[in-house]
Amino acid sequence: MGKGRLEAFSDGVIAIIITIMVLELKVPHGTDFAALQLAYPVFLSYILSFVYTGIYWNNHHHMLHAVQKINGSVLWANLHLLFWLSLIPFATGWMGENHFAELPTALYGVVLLMAGIAYYILSRSLIRMHGDNSQLAQAIGNDVKGKLSVAAYAIAIPLSFANRWLALGMYVLVAIMWLIPDSRIEKVIRN
Repeated sequence: MGKGRLEAFSDGVIAIIITIMVLELKVPHGTDFAALQLAYPVFLSYILSFVYTGIYWNNHHHMLHAVQKINGSVLWANLHLLFWLSLIPFATGWMGENHFAELPTALYGVVLLMAGIAYYILSRSLIRMHGDNSQLAQAIGNDVKGKLSVAAYAIAIPLSFANRWLALGMYVLVAIMWLIPDSRIEKVIRN
């Protein structure tokens, strides 16, 4: 079957996720910097989550651009990814409202870990459907970045209880790693 409806549905869900996150930002009561300073944990967690959501949207777009069709397995794998992405606003809000406390920071990592695993499953479903010689399979290759990301999340989750700032730093580093343009798919499609 065609991929158009899957792309449109996914884009819509991701747009709603971003909308929910921004609606959770509360306007500070007061007009001085002290009032604004109280909102910084919520705002910082929003920025991080906005970046992560944007990274997933961008990579999802590129991945689907490299394939021609989908099947039921891909539909379910995509829903699995969207489920974990849909939990980002909850984890973001809890972490920000509680000033990056240990358990909320660990839960944030669990959501990122599961979204990373779900993205891997989706990519494998698409490769399985299109073959090991497909453009997508060639572009993704061994997916070192994806595997490093999942490993970093798995380390950061228990680290949240020992040093939440190091765990948060790992989440930021993974986001930065993905912000560096990943042109693997574009290169393969151009050739």
